[in-house]
Amino acid sequence: MSAQTADTAFSSNPAFACAAAESRQFDFWIGEWEVSADGKHAGRSRIQSILGGCAILENWSGASGNEGKSLNTWNAAATRWEQYWVDGSGTPLHLIGGIVDGRMVLSGRQSVPDPQTGRIRIDRITWTPNADGSVRQLWESSDDDGGSWTTSFDGLYRKAADDSPSHT
Repeated sequence: MSAQTADTAFSSNPAFACAAAESRQFDFWIGEWEVSADGKHAGRSRIQSILGGCAILENWSGASGNEGKSLNTWNAAATRWEQYWVDGSGTPLHLIGGIVDGRMVLSGRQSVPDPQTGRIRIDRITWTPNADGSVRQLWESSDDDGGSWTTSFDGLYRKAADDSPSHT
């Protein structure tokens, strides 16, 4: 399919108009954030609404110098949220899910087994909007097909001092 044909096909289909209420469910995460874990500075994240509200782009800068990006979108055809994450190690992560009890919950299986255990890891990330405007991100992992979970990251996102509507 040519770029012009693809452009016409998507723009003429109302399912891709990003107007559904579901496509706004993750907007609570949009902003410029200072992130802490265990009471210590963990990094900074800039979360932007892009493509006319059809996607959310995460730009992560960790305190230790690591960086990562995610692209998040409401997949109207599949009726679910999807996230594609990649960081400086080059390991991609594809998560799917949606709103559960007011929280965004996305999960996915790694594409290759852990070299040490030989098991496929499942990752589950939950974003919880808090009453004070902060957001908790809890990243859990399981190497026994979801039988038990360990915390990989438990971070608190607080609006950065320089956050303003022009940043979102």
